[in-house]
Amino acid sequence: PRRQRPELWNLYNGRHAPGEHVRVFPLSNWTELDVWQYIARERIELPAIYYAHHREVFRRDGMWLTAGEWGGPKDGEHVEKRQVRYRTVGDMSCTGAVDSDADTIDKVITEIAASRLTERGATRADDKLSEAAMEDRKREGYF
Repeated sequence: PRRQRPELWNLYNGRHAPGEHVRVFPLSNWTELDVWQYIARERIELPAIYYAHHREVFRRDGMWLTAGEWGGPKDGEHVEKRQVRYRTVGDMSCTGAVDSDADTIDKVITEIAASRLTERGATRADDKLSEAAMEDRKREGYF
């Protein structure tokens, strides 16, 4: 896989040597909105974690993060209870929340359609840390 270049779904990299695998990601071009519209259309039930809840969070680098022993809050960062939603569900050490009252699929779709930030642009704490933060996590055994 390391030697297989990433490609967009509509471009296929057919060069591969014997023993290598071809990666295909049919959802690569889907947006966050596409995913939620699919969930609504197919009436897929989701766990409550995907919707807005009141949670204890603190502000850092423009994001609401969950307090934990991994890194927060630091001095001067105050924990408060807010109604937030996680636009991506990941590890609390690298995923931020956004203010939200979207507690249904329809409200989530409306919220995303009005947003001018991608879920990664709004909530990837590692991207605010450094350009190589995710690679650093890999080296430290995160994955």
